[in-house]
Amino acid sequence: MTSTVPTLRHERQLLRDGARLVIGMDEVGRGAIAGPVGVGLAIVDIDTRTAPEGLKDSKLLAEAKREELQPKVANWVRHGAVGLVSNERIEQIGIIAALGLAAKRALDAIREQGVDLTGAIVLLDGSHDWLSPAIDRALPVTMKVKADRFCAAVAAASVLAKVHRDRLMIEADPVHPGYNWTSNKGYASADHYAGIDAIGASPLHRWSWLRQPGLFQLDEHIA
Repeated sequence: MTSTVPTLRHERQLLRDGARLVIGMDEVGRGAIAGPVGVGLAIVDIDTRTAPEGLKDSKLLAEAKREELQPKVANWVRHGAVGLVSNERIEQIGIIAALGLAAKRALDAIREQGVDLTGAIVLLDGSHDWLSPAIDRALPVTMKVKADRFCAAVAAASVLAKVHRDRLMIEADPVHPGYNWTSNKGYASADHYAGIDAIGASPLHRWSWLRQPGLFQLDEHIA
């Protein structure tokens, strides 16, 4: 598969069309069987320069490269944040509502930093607008399929979210040992399921998801 280098072409068009800020947004942990779901956001404006070299959708980057890029991305974007929703809350409200809540928390964190989002537009990866109902349509949302591969702001959001969540799962591994979260980060994998078979589920597992055999395939992007 040919590698795609994300650019600001789409974001700059949105800015030329009248947006004051473009908020790239992407989720991480949606298909995991343990740990939180997260939504990252990365804000760019008309003065934002070319993205750091090597930036890609986080799923296309090795873990070491994501860690290397994270501080560069954090310094490059105008503002960045990650919102999280716990596995317990996912069980209560479902994954789609949890995505919306995580995004709302990320947006709230940005506002608490004093960032004025007037005139901003959210650029969301995919074709399903799960965000607008969660924020009462307070911000306009535009979607683009594979935005995480083509749009630098969304790729940046994916890196910020992925690194943040991965670090949390690595920190949780010695607290709840036996699932090899340092490697699989809570996603479905042979060693993860072997741990569940051997010692049962932990307080960080999405328990009802474990009772649905065959629902999730092993994740090939767990590095």
